[in-house]
Amino acid sequence: MNKFLIWKIMPALIIATVVLSACGAPAKPEMTEQPAQTQPDQPVAGLDGTVWVADEEGNSITVINAATNQVLTTLTGVEGAHNLQVAPDGKTVWAVSGHDSLAIKIDAVTFEVHGVVPTGMMPAHIVLTPDGKKAYATNGGDNTVTVIDVEAMSAIATIPVGEYPHGLRVSPDGMWVYVANAKSTTLSVIDTAQDVKVADIEVGEHPVQVGFSPDGEFVYFSLNGENALGKVDVAAQELVGKVDVGGGPIQVFVTPNNKFVLTANQGTKDTPSTTVSVVDVATFQVIATIETGQGAHGVVIDPSSQYAYISNIYEDTVSVIDLEKMAVVATVPTGMAPNGISFSPLPAPGNAPAEIQLEIPEGGMNMPMP
Repeated sequence: MNKFLIWKIMPALIIATVVLSACGAPAKPEMTEQPAQTQPDQPVAGLDGTVWVADEEGNSITVINAATNQVLTTLTGVEGAHNLQVAPDGKTVWAVSGHDSLAIKIDAVTFEVHGVVPTGMMPAHIVLTPDGKKAYATNGGDNTVTVIDVEAMSAIATIPVGEYPHGLRVSPDGMWVYVANAKSTTLSVIDTAQDVKVADIEVGEHPVQVGFSPDGEFVYFSLNGENALGKVDVAAQELVGKVDVGGGPIQVFVTPNNKFVLTANQGTKDTPSTTVSVVDVATFQVIATIETGQGAHGVVIDPSSQYAYISNIYEDTVSVIDLEKMAVVATVPTGMAPNGISFSPLPAPGNAPAEIQLEIPEGGMNMPMP
């Protein structure tokens, strides 16, 4: 069973998802390839922050100290933690519980739960607008996106999109949300001023996740069914290019300095891929292939553009990549089936317990903010 999907408890749905059967297809060779260069965990001088990892089958969240590449703590109690997102100010983290169909708001310093908001069926990803006022969650089970008012901690809209919406991201100017519809050939475009879908863009087979360039001119996306990375002109809302990457690409991320686009190539459980493809923004060509771990799935890059963090879903690890060396410099253990991954620039809290049980309130009941 491929862990790209949210529910291992729904085999019929998983089998029906064409995306998964495509993940193991061999990709065309990239321009360069490097052997694995995994080393023992080591300090990273001058880098503050924490890396948050959703452990889907572990029902937990692993928090990594980015300064040491060591696990800071493990948060338990989030059933089916598929994906998560650090808020723009770094102070809170939003996670989705696929099992309970909830969006959960967690304090990034105290690790306390501030509240939950019901979503649609089988929530996959969640993102926030640049001003932090709204959150958007994809619901693969009912082909919708839930819009959440962050201050009120309540759902304020439900937007129909394409078939099996999965990854999504907000444009840097906050005007648009692009949604990858994993069981179709389209990206849906949401106007955040009105919270309505305004377009569906034909892009190719089984788009899974999207990532904007920092200037907002382009949105990139993984095409799991084609082993490719695609590129759309945001102003024109048109497909402008594709490039072959590794087998079964899932998440994508653009470096904050707008030099590279990274794709995490998962493959399948039976035929896992173990690479990240690095695409040069200027030439839109693969310039490096970096060996990571089994089933490279999620990817996030720190604000300095020096380090990338890759969740390896079939290996229960995170690979830390130095983007200057184009090599893995650390490997960090996680919970079972690490999936979504996000970076908070706030310094890691001190003296955190090794494990913290989150107190998840009943759906719709929220805790007061301090």
